[in-house]
Amino acid sequence: MEPRNNTRFLEFVLLGFSQDSDLQPVIYGLFLSMYLFTVAGNLLIILAIISDANLHTPMYFFLSNLSFVDICFTSTTVPKMLVNIQTKRKTIRYADCITQMYFFLIFVELDNFLLAVMAYDRYVAICHPLHYTSIMNHRLCGFLVLVSWIVSVLHALLQSMMILQLSFCTDLEIPHFFCELNQVAQLTCSDIFLNDVVMYFALVLLATVPLSGILYSYSKIVSSIRAISTAQGKYKAFSTCASHLSVVSLFYCTGLGVYLSSAVSHSSKASATASVMYTVVTPMLNPFIYSLRNKDVKRALKRLLAGKL
Repeated sequence: MEPRNNTRFLEFVLLGFSQDSDLQPVIYGLFLSMYLFTVAGNLLIILAIISDANLHTPMYFFLSNLSFVDICFTSTTVPKMLVNIQTKRKTIRYADCITQMYFFLIFVELDNFLLAVMAYDRYVAICHPLHYTSIMNHRLCGFLVLVSWIVSVLHALLQSMMILQLSFCTDLEIPHFFCELNQVAQLTCSDIFLNDVVMYFALVLLATVPLSGILYSYSKIVSSIRAISTAQGKYKAFSTCASHLSVVSLFYCTGLGVYLSSAVSHSSKASATASVMYTVVTPMLNPFIYSLRNKDVKRALKRLLAGKL
């Protein structure tokens, strides 16, 4: 067994997508563009919601939180990768790696929980419209977001503390563009059976519960929409949750694609490439989905941009 490194001086090597130096400027430009679009798009959504009193409703309160989380989500991984390409150094210090992994886990779980909370909001709005205002009050909305933060932080803290208990040897190459939990755990010299049990149990639990809530909410929504007698009424009801349904489908399908690709191909490179979809592409597309499919958001964005010009 190789000797354990002193964690004070320990460094991991993020291999990224390609070792070809000719491709590095292309990768840099692509990811820089996607990052800037993500930050600008989600920031515009937040500013539009804050500036327009008509959007001060539970649905847009959750959307503004989702946009903030998406900015943070992308910012935990992409800037470090861009710096590594620019400086031609692929290393990341042990403390920075654990920190990156910690915040990544927080924001990916927050995305998960907020999508479930937004599904519940749509369920109440469509299935119990007369009681919507009394049910989705400010106190409940704040409570749901607070619980999402608390659970996400505690889960990330648990996983990070378990990684901190592991010993690492000298082969510290991560075939990824960020410190992904499973990839880091595979580099240890320690027995990771307990880590694997906790990691997969927690991930399955925290993914299954929100997804079950989303599926249940939409099963009730579909039943309510089918009971509406007019086609215009059905379209109006469905249009209120079309954007959210698109974002949910994009998030879970890309996330599922990551695990299916790694299970089928057993290739870390394939997993890293697939991870781009839900870590970078999905947060970038979310504001466009909501702005293009939502008249209220488009109207608020036009007012915001007109006021800035």
